[in-house]
Amino acid sequence: MKDGFIKVAACTPRIKTADVEYNCERILEQIKECREKNVKIAVFPELCITGYTCQDLFFQDILIDAAMKGLIRIAESTAGSDMLTAVGLPVKAQGKLYNCAAVIQNGKIIQIIPKTHLPNYNEFYECRHFSPYNGGYNELNLKAEYGCNYLIPFQQGIIRCSNIPELAAGFEICEDLWVADPVSNHLAVNGANIIFNLSASNEVIGKEKYRRQLVSNQSARLVCGYVYCSAGDGESTQDLVFSGHNIIAENGSILAESNLFENGITISEIDIQKLNFERRKISTYPENRHEYDNISSCRFSMNQEKTVLTRKFDKNPFVPQNKSERNERCNLILKMQSHGLMKRIEHTNARSVVIGVSGGLDSTLALLVCTMSMDLLGRPHTDIVAVTMPCFGTTKRTRSNAEILCESLGVTFREVDITKSVLQHFKDIGHDFSDHSVVFENGQARERTKVLMDISNQTGGLVIGTGDLSELALGWATYNGDHMSMYGVNSSVPKTLVRHIVEYYADTCTSETLSKVLYDILDTPVSPELLPTDESGMEITQKTEDLVGPYQLHDFFLYYGIRWGFEPAKVYRIAKLVFDGDYDDNTILKWLKTFYRRFFSQQFKRSCLPDGAKIGSVTLSPRGDWRMPSDACSTLWLKQIETL
Repeated sequence: MKDGFIKVAACTPRIKTADVEYNCERILEQIKECREKNVKIAVFPELCITGYTCQDLFFQDILIDAAMKGLIRIAESTAGSDMLTAVGLPVKAQGKLYNCAAVIQNGKIIQIIPKTHLPNYNEFYECRHFSPYNGGYNELNLKAEYGCNYLIPFQQGIIRCSNIPELAAGFEICEDLWVADPVSNHLAVNGANIIFNLSASNEVIGKEKYRRQLVSNQSARLVCGYVYCSAGDGESTQDLVFSGHNIIAENGSILAESNLFENGITISEIDIQKLNFERRKISTYPENRHEYDNISSCRFSMNQEKTVLTRKFDKNPFVPQNKSERNERCNLILKMQSHGLMKRIEHTNARSVVIGVSGGLDSTLALLVCTMSMDLLGRPHTDIVAVTMPCFGTTKRTRSNAEILCESLGVTFREVDITKSVLQHFKDIGHDFSDHSVVFENGQARERTKVLMDISNQTGGLVIGTGDLSELALGWATYNGDHMSMYGVNSSVPKTLVRHIVEYYADTCTSETLSKVLYDILDTPVSPELLPTDESGMEITQKTEDLVGPYQLHDFFLYYGIRWGFEPAKVYRIAKLVFDGDYDDNTILKWLKTFYRRFFSQQFKRSCLPDGAKIGSVTLSPRGDWRMPSDACSTLWLKQIETL
């Protein structure tokens, strides 16, 4: 279980109703396949040893006894394997019959878990055959009837891994999830971080979608992994049809799902480190206090080995892959940004907003947000003062785009050439113009900020910041230069998403001129334009990603390394998998080191950020999700990277 990943499987074998021997053979075949695929925990459907639809045959001892003998046979066949397996069967205990999940490993039955909530409505008549579990602790002694020479716990409980303490599995059976207070609620607050559901959920129109939402929502509410396994072909179709709908979810996300009516094995990997991290982070998540008397614990052990990953990780975790979903998100972000700015304009009674426009993506998005805010306020776009401030590195292309953009939006446009001011400043401080060091670059950035602040005083306005979340993570901003504003509308928007928001606006706006200039801005390389251009004045000589690395990688590192707290080694492992063919291992490692080095060293810039609304699940505001001392050491993180 390397890096917290545990490989799990939901298995739906083809069965024959009441044919225990046949069913056991099919179960054993899938257990073997799971072992070959290095699955560590596998779950089979409810009552799969007999079939869920046996009806009054459940009153027949011959069927019940055959099922128990079949279970013992299945358990004995697992000798030498550390894979945990749960199968469903009817079990006689305490003079009653129970619908149970039997958990087996390494030749033995570890625990038998009875179903708590029995449906007895619509097409279900479980109370006719089974008794509900009402709590308490019992043990089954099967020696007399079945020759099993050890006691088996019979109870609702959590199976905890002795040598992997962060792993705890809970089991519930079908209806136990569908009730108002699911059994999994109690399992989770007692420490279970993966819930396995043995189900026989029949198919009716609309139920597939509801089932998927139910599993996804429960995994999100409980911050857990959830493996839902349902009965399929072979169940009686006298009155019902079973589709074998298997679902594996993790904290609200569907990791894997079977197609309906296709018996087989659904496999994925659940990241329990990620789940435990999120539970620790959520202050309202209950402590593991074993509050419920009906939840017990038993132990198992499992070999720790590297888990081969089959689950998918997004290259761009901040950007939805589906275009419709992406457009919906972009639209919502624009609304959130513009409403946040609208409130600040109203509160300060600002007569204008002042923004520096460079012809780049970030300032373009910020300007679009400004126009939307003025529309919400019912005020003219001329109350927006857009200032372009050309200097040594400004290209004709970006300068032209900035002017066309402002004209098409109908904002007040001002051009302030800062060349003379910067040259005078260099003279005053004794800086050689041929020295293109950080002094050369930051002198321009701070001059631009000074101009914006002074114009805002002239016009009774607010200076709107344009820097994005990715730049804040890397500290790619001039302290007291573009780092500073009176309200930062992009401060929670990562660079990889900025591009898509601008593209969405270009696709949906009604102005052909505006759309055209937005597309050209999208084609322009990301650059601060602080170093001199080429002789033509058209080509950008300073490209940000050549200096700090690809923003696609840095946003990936930000999401997994900061949002989810993954160690650098785990981030690197996933990045290698995701970006195979795009970046070689050395390139990924180089920029991963750059990310952590800059993230720690540049915290002092984030410690005094201007206000800006939180947009997504990641924000670096010192007043929001991220509190970090400016002098924290990166030693542990960089040391681990050196070993990779």
